Amino acid sequence: MTTTDDLPAFLDALLARHGNNPTNLLQILCETQDRQGCIPPPAINHLSQRLGIPRARIEGVAGFYSFLHLRPNGEYRVLFSDNITDRMLGSQILMEKMCQQLWLQPGKVSEDGLVSINTTSCTGMCDQGPAMLVNGRAITRLTHQRVQEIGSLIRNNTPLAGWPADFFLVEDNIRRSGPLLDNTSAPGDILRAVLFSSAVRPELVEGLHGSPFDTSGGSPRTEIAKDIVEAVKHSSLRGRGGAGFPTGQKWEACRNAPGSKHYVVCNADEGEPGTFKDRVLLNCQADLVFEGMTLCALAVGAQHGYLYLRGEYRYLLEPLRAILQRRRDNNMLGKNILGQAGFDFDIAIHTGAGAYICGEESALIESLEGKRGVPRSRPPFPVTHGYMQQPTAVDNVETFCSAALAIQMGAENFRAIGTQKSSGSKLISVSGDCPRPGIYEYPFGVSVREVLQDCGAVNTRAVQISGPSGMCIPKREFDRKLGFEDLPTAGAFMVFDDSRDLFEVARNFVHFFAHESCGFCTPCRVGTSMLKQTMDKIAAGHGTRHDLNEIENLDKVLQTSSHCGLGRTACNPVLHTLKHFRPAYENRLKSLDFEPAFDLDGALARARQMTGRDDAGAHLKPEET
Repeated sequence: MTTTDDLPAFLDALLARHGNNPTNLLQILCETQDRQGCIPPPAINHLSQRLGIPRARIEGVAGFYSFLHLRPNGEYRVLFSDNITDRMLGSQILMEKMCQQLWLQPGKVSEDGLVSINTTSCTGMCDQGPAMLVNGRAITRLTHQRVQEIGSLIRNNTPLAGWPADFFLVEDNIRRSGPLLDNTSAPGDILRAVLFSSAVRPELVEGLHGSPFDTSGGSPRTEIAKDIVEAVKHSSLRGRGGAGFPTGQKWEACRNAPGSKHYVVCNADEGEPGTFKDRVLLNCQADLVFEGMTLCALAVGAQHGYLYLRGEYRYLLEPLRAILQRRRDNNMLGKNILGQAGFDFDIAIHTGAGAYICGEESALIESLEGKRGVPRSRPPFPVTHGYMQQPTAVDNVETFCSAALAIQMGAENFRAIGTQKSSGSKLISVSGDCPRPGIYEYPFGVSVREVLQDCGAVNTRAVQISGPSGMCIPKREFDRKLGFEDLPTAGAFMVFDDSRDLFEVARNFVHFFAHESCGFCTPCRVGTSMLKQTMDKIAAGHGTRHDLNEIENLDKVLQTSSHCGLGRTACNPVLHTLKHFRPAYENRLKSLDFEPAFDLDGALARARQMTGRDDAGAHLKPEET
């Protein structure tokens, strides 16, 4: 930690490294906290003066992201993953055990300022949970013994560098591979093939050498750029984030959009609980990701690219930076790529700080610009008004990999994989009640039942497709297919056997949406909170059929008036489980037609505890409540 006297010098050096640019505010705040343990008032004052932005804006940005703190939050900041699959593996009991060991309440900082313990929505380690973050470092496969050891290390104030290395082991767990995961092309091979071989029209190659990079039309490289777009369009590749927008169409719109600069952005902020495929791709196919981004840059005429890395995956930051530097050293990034005059493109990595909403592309762009990650109103769309209001092609990790693969294989060969409306293969993140969780690659069109068989799941009661915002599939629908024709998915595949309470699964998802709402629009901010309160009311045994009807009415409001997709899908977990597993709700209901959500007598429990009274006279009579 820098002393108060040294803080200005540290911040000035940090600002100089970031070009004194306010758009890098989030990165500056993250690095300040890394050094200071929090973002103290003197740092905010100094940054406000040097960057020329109001103090309120800096505090507003810091307050938006879950991993940033304006006051000390402990030398060790422990966050247990609260995803439903971690809960199924016993994360709540493990958290209670650590709190007891360290004499600490969840959400509090110890009196000596040593440690704080809390929960975080999902760490992206669903295949090897229970998991936690300690000062941003992921620790997997928690057990009672491991939690006990971690508590002792914290009590002894042992630096993380001195903790056992196997605590931080994150495995890829690739269970089934296909053309994408099996790709063995050397770095730069696909890019060279596009520039110098028959991977594009052969007649263009001879005229390419030495010609300047010109996007005005007519030059050989301009024609190659157009051919990249046509190849991606012809492959019928659709975005792998779940929405499935045609990738080639997006790149073409970005290329044709007027603007002084064009940008390429890779969305590596996969925050949907149950999804971890991008984590694996960034670890084992990072060059393919960067190859896809570079091809996209050539196609749309961009010179600058950004990879927005999820805060929970910060352990990948240095390895990814090393790969980028190796590509620069080998002339695959930077100036005059592969000797082509004017072909300039480079990639910077920006890290998130714990905000699920930044997975939405316009919120991600706001975050890239150093702001709160609040989704923009659309239109205009990022392809015309994206980063810095310039044309921007935003795709996720798997999409860029698939685009590079489609160009390498050829559009026809790529389109031959999968189905008519869903070409290529899809990575599935399997977690939950199965002996072989991990990453599975299938051609589009695979059935839910086949995935269950491959992962060894038995007595499966339900599968949650595409995370909380997706669909809950009961046993009678296991022959349905993964693909845009039937079950579109971003990749999450959460398995629940017949021992699981689907009401509690939906309740966990509802809590997730309420926690992750950005708060921008009233329907989502209030609606997700009301939904959470209703589910908690039912769980406490105070629910009635009236509450179930109110959930359906609330969904109509959220669907029609929410600012972005988070609010519009927040009721999905409840509506789907109500449809297929209604007894899980009705068994909790009282026979009354209506019961208030507020329990007045229960609210007096704290007063009874403080006064040491719990006799009949200290309770309200039923008619008084």
